[in-house]
This record gives sequence, structure tokens and C-alpha cells, in this order.
Amino acid sequence: MSLRNPYGDFEITDPQAMRALAHPVRLAALSWLQKNGPATATRLSEHVGASPSVTSWHLRHLATFGLVVDEPSPDGDKRQRWWKAVARGFRYEMPDTPEGAEAGRLLRTEMMNQSLETTQRWLAETEPNLEPEWSRVAGSANTRLLVTAAEAEAIESAIEELLAPYVRRRDAGQTPDGARSLRLIRLSLPEATD
Repeated sequence: MSLRNPYGDFEITDPQAMRALAHPVRLAALSWLQKNGPATATRLSEHVGASPSVTSWHLRHLATFGLVVDEPSPDGDKRQRWWKAVARGFRYEMPDTPEGAEAGRLLRTEMMNQSLETTQRWLAETEPNLEPEWSRVAGSANTRLLVTAAEAEAIESAIEELLAPYVRRRDAGQTPDGARSLRLIRLSLPEATD
């Protein structure tokens, strides 16, 4: 595992792939597959807000960048095309070129939009029904740091190293009794200089 990728995420380096993934249906489809496992376009369509044919088109587009691949049908039915994500997550660094930076910003924007939607849905649908012990561990913070760019990168690396064993434990078959999925949405927002 790379120190810069302790989760084994799919690393996106192609700005065209970033631009492709910045589409709301594609990002939602990939996110659903990463969380829930393989699905057909028909099954996935109800979760991404698109028709099965449109969802299928978007999945084929994601496949051109290696983000999803065909998966054999669980029941051997060759009439249905199943898709799976190639990794549980993805990551990218902001490219240096103007075209690449634009693609990275588009993807970042869509990721933040979907994170905000996820948070609002959680507040409306999940949080009111949580058991008290889970409600207590649902955290929120808004902390301002004074750091250099190198320190900010070191903080991000330290957080990822801390989280890596919890991210990878399902694949290792080490999920303890009572464990449940917890989504940790991290936003690091460097502020403008005065």
C-alpha cells in the first residue's frame, strides 16, 4: 500500500477521467457500486435517478476509464450485464495543467455536492432513528488550523493512516460484531490569503 494511498483506492490521473466522473449520474453510480457491490444498470438506475438505458451508457463510459468492469451474473444469466467497481474508493490530485485543473475542479464540485446531499439525507432519514450510542458518535466539527501546505499534506496523510485499518477490515474478514458502516466526510478548505 502506498503511503499516499493507504486504502488501495483507484488513482485517477487522467483529466478526461476526472471530467467523466464529474457527471452526477456517473459519480452516483460508482459510489453505489463501491458501497453495495455489483449490480445491473436496471437495478442501479433506481438509485442514480436515470433510466436503465441511460445508466448503462454511463457505466460503459466509466468502463472506458477502468473505474468499473463487467462482473459475471450471480445466477449465470448471460442476458443481464452486471457491473462492479474496481476499487472501494478513488482519489486524485489536482493536475498542474489548466485543462487538468478545470477537470479536477469539476470533479471536486460534484463530489462536494453529493456529499452535501448525503448529509442532508442522513439528517432527515437516518439521524432521527439512530440508537443513542450511535447518535452520540455522529460527529461534526468546524475547526480552523494555521498550517503550511506541507503540514496540511502531513495532516491528511496521518488521518488516512489512522483510518486505513478500519477501511480495509471488511476485505480482511475482520469486521467485529456490532460494527456498522460509518461515512466520514472530510473537507479541507484552504482559505484565501488576506
